[in-house]
Amino acid sequence: ENPFSNKTWDTCAVVGNGGILTNSSCGKVIDSAQFVMRCNLPPLENEYEKHVGIKTDFVTANPSIFVQKYGALMESRRPFVESLHTYGNSLLLLPSFSYTLNTPVTLRVFYTIKDFDSPIRPVFLNPEYFQSLNLFWSSQGINGVRLSTGFTMVSLALELCNNVHLYGFWPFSKHPYDLHHLTNHYYDNRQPSKLIHAMPTEFELLLQLHSQGILRLHLGDCQPI
Repeated sequence: ENPFSNKTWDTCAVVGNGGILTNSSCGKVIDSAQFVMRCNLPPLENEYEKHVGIKTDFVTANPSIFVQKYGALMESRRPFVESLHTYGNSLLLLPSFSYTLNTPVTLRVFYTIKDFDSPIRPVFLNPEYFQSLNLFWSSQGINGVRLSTGFTMVSLALELCNNVHLYGFWPFSKHPYDLHHLTNHYYDNRQPSKLIHAMPTEFELLLQLHSQGILRLHLGDCQPI
């Protein structure tokens, strides 16, 4: 069952969590998109909103977040539900069936959202779609164990949106323009596993799509869409 009702948006913003968003002042431009997709329940409020925006229509959730921050929801569940307030009634993508290892904790998340009447709306990715996506991009040269969340969201956005704009996609430690040092994420410097994702290869493909006019990759200070 398609949660998007076959709708196509004119402008979509896919927001990665790269340190390149720090002090970028991209918030208003991101929020001006018709449909905003974010990755892995990132912090948006207070000092971040000016640079990353607050509008969220679709957000993903890595199961490791539930385990590391909320004790896999085995005890108190209210802190987790309260943390979802930032995302309003957005769609929350739960990878419950993509990998069986994730199924128990993500189903606890699903039932917690229902039990607390949270306005956020859980949705699930069809595992066949996920497998097809991996097969297609591996044929294009991406040889990681699996696609990164960000790249998966870009792929989905290209199916749903006429104009796809990417923010926060820069997997390197130096800024592309003035070469100052960047943290890995705009909110922390936790490093990704190089054994799982082929980040530089993914980024190279994003650059190719940008140069072909298929999407627009924003790497500097923001200008209105």
